Amino acid sequence: MEHAVGSRNTGDMPNQDDKYRVGLDIGGTFTDVVLEGAGRRLTAKVLTTLDDPSLGCMKALDEVLAEGGISPDDIGVIIHGTTLATNAIIERKGATTSLVTTDGFRDTIEMGTEGRPEQYDINIVKPEPLVPRRRRFTVPERLNARGEALVPLTEDSLETLLPALDAANTESVAVAFVHAYVNPVHEIMVRDYIGSRRPDWSISISSEVSPEFREFERFSTTCANAYVQPGMARYLEKFESRLKEAGYDSPLLLMLSSGGLTTVETARKFPVRLVESGPAGGAIFAGEIAKSNNMDKVVSFDMGGTTAKICLVDGGRAQSSRRFEVARVYRFRKDSGIPLRIPVIEMVEIGAGGGSIAWMDELGRISVGPRSAGSSPGPACYGQGATEPTITDANLLLGAIDPDNFAGGKLKLDRQAAASAIEKTIGTPMNVPPADAAFGVTETVCENMASAARVHAIESGKNVDDRTLIAFGGGAPLHACRLAEKLGISKILIPRNAGVGSAVGFLRAPVSYEVVRTFYQQMESFEAGRVNDALKEMQDEAEGYVRLGGGPASGLDVRRQAYMRYCGQGHEIVVDVPDGVFDEGAGNTLKDLFDERYAEVFGRNMKNIVDAEVVAWSVTVSTASRPDNVAAGAFSSASGPKPECRKAFDPATLGLIDHAVYVRDELPPDAEVTGPAIIVEDETSTLVGSSFSAKIVSNGAIELSRRAR
Repeated sequence: MEHAVGSRNTGDMPNQDDKYRVGLDIGGTFTDVVLEGAGRRLTAKVLTTLDDPSLGCMKALDEVLAEGGISPDDIGVIIHGTTLATNAIIERKGATTSLVTTDGFRDTIEMGTEGRPEQYDINIVKPEPLVPRRRRFTVPERLNARGEALVPLTEDSLETLLPALDAANTESVAVAFVHAYVNPVHEIMVRDYIGSRRPDWSISISSEVSPEFREFERFSTTCANAYVQPGMARYLEKFESRLKEAGYDSPLLLMLSSGGLTTVETARKFPVRLVESGPAGGAIFAGEIAKSNNMDKVVSFDMGGTTAKICLVDGGRAQSSRRFEVARVYRFRKDSGIPLRIPVIEMVEIGAGGGSIAWMDELGRISVGPRSAGSSPGPACYGQGATEPTITDANLLLGAIDPDNFAGGKLKLDRQAAASAIEKTIGTPMNVPPADAAFGVTETVCENMASAARVHAIESGKNVDDRTLIAFGGGAPLHACRLAEKLGISKILIPRNAGVGSAVGFLRAPVSYEVVRTFYQQMESFEAGRVNDALKEMQDEAEGYVRLGGGPASGLDVRRQAYMRYCGQGHEIVVDVPDGVFDEGAGNTLKDLFDERYAEVFGRNMKNIVDAEVVAWSVTVSTASRPDNVAAGAFSSASGPKPECRKAFDPATLGLIDHAVYVRDELPPDAEVTGPAIIVEDETSTLVGSSFSAKIVSNGAIELSRRAR
């Protein structure tokens, strides 16, 4: 079903020949759209149509174009992010996938590694592999670590393989051979053979999807790519068809998990790179906000309808990683999910969105998530038949949300339904009033988010209490002050259009592509010529993908990194590699850079004791990020703000007290608000805690500062 739940016009859109840009983000609960052009910005938020997400996308586009009085011909580009690939893996709704691998390695994706989320649990539960054993097949072939054939692959073995794949009802094939990252010849042979005989099947080969050493992660990533490839291809084809039918002639770009943009063709080939595309847009948004406000150290807090995401941003650049886990069996525990070795913005993600369901565990404690009410039926207060309480229901009971003006008044909330759900599930079992039960829900959520942020910072070797909290997404501004108190943070920034921050981030993102390859080098025997050739080949490949996405022929940004460790170690750290051509003394230069970086991370190094080695290289090519040229706009009230008053819960006094309620559009630059107060807008509301003061800064953001007690 389709429901328009809010729109916002930040200024009149004049008729000009300039093309507008659209950011479109599909979340588990809401689909957000942002349109920019001619110095203005339009936004809209609709409930996600889970059965066919493209319907919600078209509804959002129709709404925002009607609001601006423009036509599809005026759109220059549509930038899209989606959680469909992630959801397909989590919900196990992907294609019927078979794995073809080397003799003796059939069970690699099930054996995994020695990593354990519960060190001493003899009944530990491991994630089920995406490809069950009955659909895993082997062929006689073997390459050594230098890519030389020890056992050549023959066509006779492939003739025997094909009937077995047919009998398994195969729709998609993952091909992953030992040491294929060094020499892909056998994988290419399998792809060509099967592709010529079964052209309707999707085929993924590990030497293209994840050309790195470590069989488990490479095999797992290739299986995941094959698993989601047919479904993503069908979705993108359907969405492109709907756009064309509606008169859109603009290119469609997809947001990557790494924070860059790519073409539909690349997304079809490597859909596994889209698993965190929506949250990546939020991290880009936070990074651009940090740079424009001269903030060097930031913690990004993105809370939407289904999940909350926390990311560390330093110098305007979000922390990145090469390894990501999806569908974890144990919440927040490493080594409990399906590992994907892809370029990704590193963040911690927990089931703490507005639609996350609250419940009582077996010990009588309040728990929240990871289950979500989604968009259908949604929270109990949506009046669509849900009876389980959510975070949105709790905030409604606590007075943080106005039931008559939620989403600009386009969705009326049922307070009684929220009260009944919370009382039945939380209040009655605990023998407390509904308001106290609702506070228990929000307090649990804030503590969960604070704990996740602390652990994430510690694992990254960083502090969190000396950072500015940038809060966005529909739910984050409601919880930002309480989260900041728990983390010891004294400054918060709520940007303009915070409720659709990820979609705004899409419009700031560069067209980008990263190529990573395993190419072993010890620093004492560094082969400058071979390394130069490899990096040049990687850069050419990355530039090719960027140009497909509309990047210029020159003036591209190139970032080179090496994954280094001391000889004998099992894990690497990332070191930025200098530009230019390496000479024979480059090994010493890289060793010095590694020693310095190692000391930054671990507080000491083994300089002059142990040699260092590079196990993999990364080259990222990107266009420049697009600055935010949309003016803050004039506030709408000539006479200044006229606050109303509403009873809302105050954690400091543990009771319902008066909160001044301000309309954000009526607050001029430099206006100051002393908490407790609520600043409302169509996309979200900002809860100013009793220990905080708020100020509207020149770029339209809300700056919250904790007052000394």
